[in-house]
Amino acid sequence: MRTAFVSTYPPRRCGIATFSQALGAATGERVVVALQPTDQELPFPFEVAHRIRRDELADYLKTAETLNRRVDAVSIQHDFVTWGGEDGAYVLDFVGALDVPAVATLHAIPASPTPNQRAILARLVDSVAATVVMCRPAKATLTTEYGIAARRVEVIPHGVPELPLVDSATIKPSLGLAGRQVIMSFGLLGPNKGYELAIDAMPAVVAEHPSACFVMLGATLPDLIRSDGEAYRQSLVGRANALGLGDHVRFVERYLGRVELTRWLEAADVVLTPYPDLDRVVSGTLSYAMGAGRAIVSTPYAYATDLLADGRGILVPPGLPTALATALIEVLADDDRRAELGRRAYAHGRKMIWPAVGVEYRRVFERVAAEAAVARSSVPLRVARPDAPRRRSDEYGTLT
Repeated sequence: MRTAFVSTYPPRRCGIATFSQALGAATGERVVVALQPTDQELPFPFEVAHRIRRDELADYLKTAETLNRRVDAVSIQHDFVTWGGEDGAYVLDFVGALDVPAVATLHAIPASPTPNQRAILARLVDSVAATVVMCRPAKATLTTEYGIAARRVEVIPHGVPELPLVDSATIKPSLGLAGRQVIMSFGLLGPNKGYELAIDAMPAVVAEHPSACFVMLGATLPDLIRSDGEAYRQSLVGRANALGLGDHVRFVERYLGRVELTRWLEAADVVLTPYPDLDRVVSGTLSYAMGAGRAIVSTPYAYATDLLADGRGILVPPGLPTALATALIEVLADDDRRAELGRRAYAHGRKMIWPAVGVEYRRVFERVAAEAAVARSSVPLRVARPDAPRRRSDEYGTLT
């Protein structure tokens, strides 16, 4: 079973790139096709066999033709911004040029899409052999808002590293956090993640817990750097300083690899995802926090409501610093409750570790490949006329 993975890919700094690299490694023999900005040449690792320039339609068609001869299935990581064309419409041209079955993993499913987004997503799901989402609310949105049959959609969780459950106090000294109660968020820094809300909540938290520190890990979004530099990060720094939080809000201003990120994550007492977008159907930050067994406080976006059900975390209303502060104060004050939240998250996270997720994806890839083989075998052979010219054979000896 040989699968091609078509996606952004490291060293591109985005969550889908990191996801794709880990998924490919967890599923066996693979061919990697990296989507890259048209105006950038990235130093991709050795496993990247093909590149597609985002805005060059010819690259999509040429790559699809190559994959038709070399793989059994194609895994597509989809959102609306990483693929070329209006709202990423080139993904439809790419799928249309494939002769092998494709599986689409959806990383963004707007509950209120534009007409063009609705049409593209519906056509994509209709064109591929299987569709994967990462939580039950995402599947519900596809069925109710897009009219897609539930049987066509698989739910497979976001993968996470396999980590031990450790006491945060044993990790904090190595990161300069000894004696601090650590609230943490991580990921690429940019607007619309609710960090302003978290900073506004911190004065009330610090009043009750003077050792509390909110740590924000991660580099600024590359596209935001190109357009605005570090203006957004500096606005957050200014907001924290204006509230007198200089010693209670800490920025780690770089992109962290998996090993370093793991150490920071294990040092956290609470992981916070205060996202205001309640339609959000996936969060790598929330997934990794569960895999590490951290207590989690979150706004009730779609992915969080699913993963944090049954006492696996604390949900707070969006847009209310006072509600967020109350939740943080309570969980920091109660060691037993915090530990229980972490244990429940960790137990649920065992089904999310990459080896388990890889098995689930392999099952889907093998099924669609087998179905495609059966479909091909049922097509009657066309018998050429005796005087018809014989077409050349391709590298595998089949007629082209």
